[in-house]
Amino acid sequence: MPVLAARDIVQRFGQQEVLHGVSLGVERGEVLGLLGPSGAGKTTLVNILAGVAEPVSGLVKAFGEPMPSLELMRRMGYMAQGDALYLDLTAAENLEFFGAIYGLTGPALKAAAATALQTARLSVEPRKQARDYSGGMRRRLSLATALLHEPELLILDEPTIGLDPLHRVEIWESFRKMAAAGRTLIVTTHVMDEAERCDRLALIRDGVFIAIGTPEDLKARAGASTLEDAFLHFARAEGGGHNA
Repeated sequence: MPVLAARDIVQRFGQQEVLHGVSLGVERGEVLGLLGPSGAGKTTLVNILAGVAEPVSGLVKAFGEPMPSLELMRRMGYMAQGDALYLDLTAAENLEFFGAIYGLTGPALKAAAATALQTARLSVEPRKQARDYSGGMRRRLSLATALLHEPELLILDEPTIGLDPLHRVEIWESFRKMAAAGRTLIVTTHVMDEAERCDRLALIRDGVFIAIGTPEDLKARAGASTLEDAFLHFARAEGGGHNA
């Protein structure tokens, strides 16, 4: 049974349909990448998968149960494209606030916060407020808050945007370790070297999946040497979308 499954998801904003009946399944221990340009529908889809938005039609199940569900969302970690932080609080205070939502206090919270900050590759100054952090530091603190309660399923929307190359590589190494330990990740990106690190990719354009498969499979099917060329091949190809 997939850890997360979405079937025939349609989403509209006003008269504009932005997702056109997409379906997706993600297995335990898998890193699934959603790869596509800005405006392709990645953020709209992950908001629905994470339970923070409801589709016009279609069904999402997490751990075999219908979403949205507060109980199920406690087993998930969600990192939005925009940083969901309290800027007048320090890093420790932000982590304390989000930890309380998941019932973490005292020594358990302290240990979880230390692990999350290490995974996010963030060293913090005790008295420094989040508003005084750089964009990259805020991004890493946002990641730490999503990791804090050690969720079984992580849904991350452009988690490394604004980070320097070294931090991006280190964080992706952490993602791979999480997957090896049995945790499941859905990660949106438009960066090709990050896409190469995923187990499978769902290429999305104009609200539909244009191809789904492993990075090597997609390149082979497209007769391409790079994922960028493979994406362009599938984007130009005629025919309907795909489901995973």
